Formats: sequence, C-alpha cells, structure tokens
Amino acid sequence: MISEVENELFFSAVSLWEIAIKSGLVRDDFQADARLLRRGLLDNGYSELPIGSEHVVAIDILPPIHKDPFDRILVAQAMVEGITLLTSDSLVAQYPGPVKRV
Repeated sequence: MISEVENELFFSAVSLWEIAIKSGLVRDDFQADARLLRRGLLDNGYSELPIGSEHVVAIDILPPIHKDPFDRILVAQAMVEGITLLTSDSLVAQYPGPVKRV
C-alpha cells in the first residue's frame, strides 16, 4: 500500500509525540530521533496529519479494546479522516473501521 503511487501517505503528529516522549526517557531499548524521522517522512512525500479537536472527541465512540491514548487517537484520526491506519500491533488491529494489520 505504501509503494502504490495512487495512495496519499500521512503520518500523525501523535506518533512523533510518542517517539519524543520515549526518546526523552533515554531507554536502551528505544533509540529514535523524532526530528530525524519527521524530516525523513516529509522528504519522502508524507503529509503531516495534525491532531484536531474532531479527532479527540471521536475517541468516545471507540470500543474499550486498548487503553494506550496514543494508539486510540491514531484510530480516531483514521476514522475521522477516512484513511487507513496501518499497524503491526495486533491489539490496535482489532478496532473496527479503517485499521489494517501489516
């Protein structure tokens, strides 16, 4: 799906937010630079999807599958925007709607 030219690619600001938080914890098992990732995504044609109030209020219609607030806002963004969320997380993939496990 990512390599198909007709698909528009997005990344969520919430993903960079989560990466920045985890990077700030200086964990040995997590080494990512949110700034470098953002620059790489933009340089490769991805569009940034900001977090809006419409995304936030849509969280209340999600079933209680997952408690992670970052994952829940990603699902809500996909629903509101009508875009497919690609995830490797089997728990996130259980949400109804535009979520696809890869």
